Amino acid sequence: MDVTKAVQALIDGASRVIRGKRQFLELLTAGILAEGHILIEDNPGLGKTTVAKTIARLIAGDNDTPLLFKRIQFTPDLLPYDITGVDIFDPESRSFRFMPGPVLANIVLADEINRATPRTQSSLLEAMEERQISVDGHTTLLEEPFMVMATQNPLESYGTFPLPEAQTDRFFMRLSLGYMSREQEISVIARPSTLDIVDSLKQTVSMEETLYVKENYKNVLVGGDVSGYIMDIIEATRRESKFAAGVSTRGAMALYKASQACAAMEGRDYVIPEDVRFVAPHVLAHRLNIGATAKNENFDADLKRVIDRAWVPLEDA
Repeated sequence: MDVTKAVQALIDGASRVIRGKRQFLELLTAGILAEGHILIEDNPGLGKTTVAKTIARLIAGDNDTPLLFKRIQFTPDLLPYDITGVDIFDPESRSFRFMPGPVLANIVLADEINRATPRTQSSLLEAMEERQISVDGHTTLLEEPFMVMATQNPLESYGTFPLPEAQTDRFFMRLSLGYMSREQEISVIARPSTLDIVDSLKQTVSMEETLYVKENYKNVLVGGDVSGYIMDIIEATRRESKFAAGVSTRGAMALYKASQACAAMEGRDYVIPEDVRFVAPHVLAHRLNIGATAKNENFDADLKRVIDRAWVPLEDA
């Protein structure tokens, strides 16, 4: 089974709907391969929900059982049991019966996650980290594959609650769609309904291929020099005075896995420094703390400077 062909089929299928965002789709695919959760930060109306629906449509279990996709609209009055589910009393059996919540799906879209209160946001933590939920002392395992794609509005938007560090650290990557070019946007507004295009998409990657790719990307070799390069970047974020807190060990593990996934997508069985540099800004940025009083204007430039300062190991002859 060819990993590169499976990945290419997924990206090409998604490109039919998401125009002009090749790098975004490559990073998103790397996150999917590494079984990570994705945080998409963008203004409303740029296609975040469409991305999640497209991915769910392209990856199917089999012809009769497509992946289960659920969308949760986060609002200030949303409660934890609205996400995880709740035990309800059944008068006929005179016992309690578990009513599952929308988190029991394969791909979960947590739309505008930062509009909900911190208590409700935290109800996703167990599902994202341990692939299970606990309700009234009973634990329910989540079916694989399981992935959370969350969207959030810019923090300066009215009526938002910033995600706590413990939650943002559980997201594998933070991505942004951004605006399309003028020509791309003209082609999108002139084409048929996006919903119709998504509904017409066919399965491009089977469940067997998905599981195969997810297992085999872990066999990609990360040499000692490249591992050291990864740690040089991580440790540099911890020493940088402009950051109140550096990247955690979970973040270092995520960068390692994302680099492996990137190499596998390119058809290589080993990681090179360029793989690390490609994914590092998107894996690390949301894990850094700039402090309550700091300004965010030059944050991306500060992180890029930290990455650029790290010594890049040379490839052996």
